[in-house]
Amino acid sequence: MKKRKRKGEAWTIVPLYLFTLLFVAGPIIYMVVLSFMTRAQTWGVVPEFTLKNYQDIGEPVYLKTFWESLKLGMLSTVLVTALGYPFGYFMAKLTAKWKKRTMMLLMIPFWTSSLIRLYGWIIIFRTGGVLDSLLSALHITEEPLKLLYTYPAVVVGMVYALLPFMIFSVYSSAEKLDFSLVEAARDLGASPMKAFLTVSLKLTLPGLLSGVVLTFVPSMGLFFIADILGGNKVVLVGNLIQEQLMKAHNWPFAAALSVALLVLTTVVIWLYRKLSGVKELEGLV
Repeated sequence: MKKRKRKGEAWTIVPLYLFTLLFVAGPIIYMVVLSFMTRAQTWGVVPEFTLKNYQDIGEPVYLKTFWESLKLGMLSTVLVTALGYPFGYFMAKLTAKWKKRTMMLLMIPFWTSSLIRLYGWIIIFRTGGVLDSLLSALHITEEPLKLLYTYPAVVVGMVYALLPFMIFSVYSSAEKLDFSLVEAARDLGASPMKAFLTVSLKLTLPGLLSGVVLTFVPSMGLFFIADILGGNKVVLVGNLIQEQLMKAHNWPFAAALSVALLVLTTVVIWLYRKLSGVKELEGLV
């Protein structure tokens, strides 16, 4: 009976492995192989091994694009953490009734396409838009604002799109936190800040690190936000990959850029696993 049960459980895992091989491992392997091929003169690729695609990434213009993407990702992650961690932490301290209401308010925007929500920011940021009219009515500004198609507009779009991931990650850890430990630290003479740093922050660190990964990794590839809110002034690695695929038709170079981006995000995930390992967390607690 046990052997039959084990065989039955093994067969239930087969679809998962097949899905992973076909739709995860397969495309990655194809992308890596394609990155070492040569671009054809007119269309497509030539199966000739070359390292030129990776050598081209070392050119200053492409390195600058990677740096701008990395810088935008880090800035967005810092802002999302500053806003999302307190929100998720105090959300866990609400009553069950208000937790459900707050979660519903956070989830409602996901019922609408992200593109439509981003176009809403165009209405807010454009000259003569909602924000411009409000500031003019309050006599805060005298001249029309030019916020649309600027770097700050892209940052706001990134923060808006990624903030819920940080909130839910922190909330999932903070909800499991025993707040009586915080009260015990306060009773033993710890200040509110010291009790937060030594108890609350350390026990919610896994959620914080998960939120950082869920924020930083997508921010490197959300090129449509830079397209909609930044115009042609903000170019990310995702924009570069799209340009090589759709306009230049240089598929091997686009694949090489994708592999480089994949390696960069893998390093971030590795650091996350390193920081949130069992031994490190045991040492912190």
